Amino acid sequence: MAEGLFDVDEVEALMRAAARAGTALSYSDALGALGFAFSRPKMRALCAVLDRVDERAAAVGEPELAVLVVRASDGLPGQGWWVGRRDWNGLFEGPDAARFVAEVQGRAFAYWRGR
Repeated sequence: MAEGLFDVDEVEALMRAAARAGTALSYSDALGALGFAFSRPKMRALCAVLDRVDERAAAVGEPELAVLVVRASDGLPGQGWWVGRRDWNGLFEGPDAARFVAEVQGRAFAYWRGR
C-alpha cells in the first residue's frame, strides 16, 4: 500500500522542506500536505515511506528525517520510530525521550538549514 499511496520523492521533499524550516510536522499535517486526511492506515503507510526516506538519507550520509513527523499530543515520534533503534533504550515518551528527539531533530535542522 505504501508504495502506491505515496511517492517517496514527494515525501522526501516534504521532509527536507520541514528540516530547512526547522520544524516538525504532526502526522496529520504531513498527511494533509501530501493531500490526504488522517487515518491510521494512511499514517502507517506514511511511516513505511519515511523508513525509505531515512534509508536513502543514510546511504548518502545525510541525517534522518522521519524524526520530524510527530504526534500532535506530545511532539514525539510514534512507537515505530523507536523500535529497533540502537542508539536508544529508554522509554518512548517523557522528558528523556523529548531530549533525545530534540537532538536527532537538531541534526536534521542544522544539516538542511541553508541547503
